[in-house]
Amino acid sequence: MRAVLTWRDKAEQCIYDLAFKPDGTQLILAAGNRLLVYDTSDGTLLQPLKGHKDTVYCVAYAKDGKRFASGSADKSVIIWTSKLEGILKYTHNDSIQCVSYNPVTHQLASCSSSDFGLWSPEQKSVSKHKSSSKITCCSWTNDGQYLALGMFNGVISIRNKNGEEKVKIERPGGSLSPIWSISWNPSREEHNDILAVADWGQKLSFYQLSGKQIGKDRSLNFDPCCISYFTKGEYILLGGSDKQVSLFTKDGVQLGTVGEQNSWVWTCKVKPDSNYVVVGCQDGTISFYQLIFSTVHGLYKDRYAYRDSMTDVIVQHLITEQKVRIKCKELVKKIAIYKNRLAIQLPEKILIYELYSDDSSDMHYRVKEKIIRKFECNLLVVCADHIILCQEKRLQCLSFSGVKEREWQMESLIRYIKVIGGPPGREGLLVGLKNGQILKIFVDNLFAITLLKQATAVRCLDMSASRNKLAVVDENDTCLVYDIHTKELLFQEPNANSVAWNTQCEDMLCFSGGGYLNIKASTFPVHQQKLQGFVVGYNGSKIFCLHVFSMSAVEVPQSAPMYQYLDRKMFREAYQIACLGVTDTDWRELAMEALEGLEFETAKKAFTRVQDLRYLELINSIEERKKRGETNNDLFLADVFAYQGKFHEAAKLYKRSGHETLALDMYTDLRMFEYAKDFLGSGDPKETKMLITKQADWARNINEPKAAVEMYISAGEHVKAIEISGDHGWVDTLIDIARKLDRAEREPLLMCAHYFKKLDNPAYAAETYMKIGDLKSLVQLHVETQHWDEAFALGEKHPEFKDDIYVPYAQWLAEHDRFEEAQKAFHKAGRQGDAVRVLEQLTHNAVVESRFNDAAYYFWMLSMQCLDIAQDPAQKDAMLSKFHHFQHLAELYHGYHAIQRYTEEPFSFHLPETLFNISRFLLHSLTKDTPLGISKVNTLFTLAKQSKALGAYRLARQAYDKLQGLHIPARFQKSIELGSLTIRSKPFHDSEELVPLCYRCSTNNPLLNNLGNVCINCRQPFVFSASSYEVLHLVEFYLEDGITDEEAVALIDLEAPRHKRESKWQEIKSNNSQTLRLDETMDSTGDDDPFTAKLSFEQGGSEFVPVVVSRSVLRAMSRRDVLIKRWPPPLPWQYFRSLLPDASITMCPSCFQMFHSEDYELLVLQHTCCPYCRRRVGDPGP
Repeated sequence: MRAVLTWRDKAEQCIYDLAFKPDGTQLILAAGNRLLVYDTSDGTLLQPLKGHKDTVYCVAYAKDGKRFASGSADKSVIIWTSKLEGILKYTHNDSIQCVSYNPVTHQLASCSSSDFGLWSPEQKSVSKHKSSSKITCCSWTNDGQYLALGMFNGVISIRNKNGEEKVKIERPGGSLSPIWSISWNPSREEHNDILAVADWGQKLSFYQLSGKQIGKDRSLNFDPCCISYFTKGEYILLGGSDKQVSLFTKDGVQLGTVGEQNSWVWTCKVKPDSNYVVVGCQDGTISFYQLIFSTVHGLYKDRYAYRDSMTDVIVQHLITEQKVRIKCKELVKKIAIYKNRLAIQLPEKILIYELYSDDSSDMHYRVKEKIIRKFECNLLVVCADHIILCQEKRLQCLSFSGVKEREWQMESLIRYIKVIGGPPGREGLLVGLKNGQILKIFVDNLFAITLLKQATAVRCLDMSASRNKLAVVDENDTCLVYDIHTKELLFQEPNANSVAWNTQCEDMLCFSGGGYLNIKASTFPVHQQKLQGFVVGYNGSKIFCLHVFSMSAVEVPQSAPMYQYLDRKMFREAYQIACLGVTDTDWRELAMEALEGLEFETAKKAFTRVQDLRYLELINSIEERKKRGETNNDLFLADVFAYQGKFHEAAKLYKRSGHETLALDMYTDLRMFEYAKDFLGSGDPKETKMLITKQADWARNINEPKAAVEMYISAGEHVKAIEISGDHGWVDTLIDIARKLDRAEREPLLMCAHYFKKLDNPAYAAETYMKIGDLKSLVQLHVETQHWDEAFALGEKHPEFKDDIYVPYAQWLAEHDRFEEAQKAFHKAGRQGDAVRVLEQLTHNAVVESRFNDAAYYFWMLSMQCLDIAQDPAQKDAMLSKFHHFQHLAELYHGYHAIQRYTEEPFSFHLPETLFNISRFLLHSLTKDTPLGISKVNTLFTLAKQSKALGAYRLARQAYDKLQGLHIPARFQKSIELGSLTIRSKPFHDSEELVPLCYRCSTNNPLLNNLGNVCINCRQPFVFSASSYEVLHLVEFYLEDGITDEEAVALIDLEAPRHKRESKWQEIKSNNSQTLRLDETMDSTGDDDPFTAKLSFEQGGSEFVPVVVSRSVLRAMSRRDVLIKRWPPPLPWQYFRSLLPDASITMCPSCFQMFHSEDYELLVLQHTCCPYCRRRVGDPGP
């Protein structure tokens, strides 16, 4: 470890304290009565801060980097923002000694000579606590739960966040050993909170949160003024009266000095998450250092030893990845490893370890010898019985007992030294010097052997496995390879920083440099791949690489060098490389190349490796033939090519060697009849086709359908090929045939499609049908496979197939219980009968299951479908009758839904007035037969209860009386009996507010009307709201003969000005019909609206007389007063006139039901659709 000064500055006053901003960009110093803010990158003074009136003793930054605080002898604490603005100030009774921010809650602890305070931004006041002695220092635990206070009387007090004392630690020295600095270890890896304590008894101690001391006190020999940890807690900084800063391990082992100063060091801190240290002194000097930790390590083959945490040694087995840690508890200066030996140099001694056993994977080391002496050396090497110390130009050989046995003096500085093995006690060393000399030294020999001398300084050395070649990396980053015996330079390569020979292959080496790993085999070109770090070893296919502090074994396939040998037909050398480690594909490639090169021995080994028995049999047969005296290499190679599938090459070689019959046999065995004919030079294509067809028949008979299919295809017999492929389920073959066939060949294509359907491959069948343009079959295919989207898309383009699509689709939906969708599909397909039947069944189910809302909706849909069918003149009358019947049922069930919910469910969803109106509406409508599911008892019971509640006592009494004649369910029995009795106590009349009014003749109608839902006076049918069932202020009127709907709408839309003229009603009787006509020719005075004039005319007869209007009356009407039910043909349009235009009425454009506008808007908001016909907002009408 060494410290490099980055920058230095000098303030005028003593630096008592300093603090880093958590991101490390700024440094706050307490100098005199000011704070100085520095840029840590270059030591620029950014700004002095003035706020205190006396010396500033302490400063601390919050962990979140938003605030920092300073404390002064003027008894005040100032809180500053990160923008260097003072925002708050508070005081104590004495001078402030120390401040510290809680790392979690950002609560500030400020300590004075007599008390300490706790302040947080949420609090208005500072909570203060008395202290028995002067507080000199304080520190929070990592989790922010506890605050440690160091006292002048030698006591450490540990408090919780509220200031209550939890632990008290009394140091043995008492007041003679004032606690001067404390700090909790910030490491997250420690299981316990550890407090480091430095006192002026010149001791360093460690305590747990419980107050228990860890280890013994460590003597310092100076008065410590400051203690601080590195960010991760691995090292401690201590400064004080010895005018320097010392680096310690977290256990208190001294490692070295950071920087010597001219006066006492009052404060030192580590820049967050870095190796930079700042020191503040008595004389105002500020020094900023960078600590550089050098790598101390050693390597021998697959064992790598390196220094960790400055005092530990970790030995790593690079193959098994096992690691073992040796704790030395002192600074490790040098490490050397060799076979089963490990040497560790400490400041005052050298420890020699040995393995417990000879097992190559054993990782247990024990101390063999200790040499208790201080040594100065640049390099350390260990052998079986000696250690070698290198100090500049001198090498010393010491026995494990510390006795110097030999010494060598070199001509130049020693740059590299390596043990290259040998018998125990006689090992050889490879030494590289700065002057380019390379020497071999034996431990037991005083004389060094010069291997060679080059012009440039040596950086790295390695010797090949057989000691024949030497690889050198010089200071120019060049890798040079020499023959040791001839001293000849074999080759050189640029961009190298380290080199290593393969321990298992003489001709292979690797070197690293420039971010690349370079592998060189023999004199072939270099093979490169990316790699970070230094190559330090090469064993088989593993390359050992050191990157920063970590060593890793990289598995490198030796494929590239193997192929370099193969390209030069050097099969045996390629086999040696393959043995180091290549892929199975590479082994196969080597085997094939060797076989083609007729290097049977190598091919045999390679095929054995990949376990290819077929080729091993071939090699054995060739070797047998060679033994029998065959020498024709062309024939051997032809057999090899035939095995490899290179039949044409094989045929050429057979022909060249005079064995044409073997070529013909090969083609015939392989059913390659065309090639056989080409080989023989056959001519007539008819004969060829006949021959192939016969051979295909033969192949079919001997149960070789694949070959038969191929032959039939080549002979043009597609139908036979399709039959065989279809029977065997060969879909791929079939689609190949189908795609190759012309679209005009319908028969074979239809056969293909048939087989695709049979083999459950609809996509190919569809492709085939498309090719021949058979759309009907394509539609049937989509329907059969239930690919409805494709079928619909086809139906859109070709409407003639709609029946073929929608009918099966509807049946499929019905089978899957999706009846509504099925009904719509039947309707779309034009199968009205089926559509109606499905709807009737849906309706019946809804009624049986008491889903009356759904029943109403289905009856409405039924009525609309009947209206659709009624456009056919033959069915018009029957369907219109059904339409009116179903419309009536839809209205009944829609109303009864509310009654059923009221009687069956505990809470009512409707207003009493609505239930009252609905029950009256139902009773008036149920004059004849009662439809399935509708209960008169429920209706009368609801009417009775709501009548009583609303004050229609007479009607309630009538309802209860009618209930007496009906079969009443047990659950209503008591309620009805009680109601019947209590109603007798009420007056026998109805509330006049409830009496319905006829808007045509202004007659008050009875609540229970024998005529039904019509006026008792003018017989005008009432128009009801479909939500509240109140009588709406609408009167239906009819057009005079000769006025069409379009003309009527145009006249109403004219909005002509009204004349002050009164029209009169005129009654005309003829042919048993009675008509009430508005005659505009009669003069009158009074109302200016011809429609409303004399609407209340009382008739004498019992027949209903409709309101019939002429063109002038229509012209006088306002468009907003008229509602038109625009029924599709053959129904006529219906016209309604609103008599109270200000009260808005809304009509659904789909079902033509009327609603008060406010009710309709609310219901649409609730249901997002019309409550009657379920038409969504924005959907078009019918």
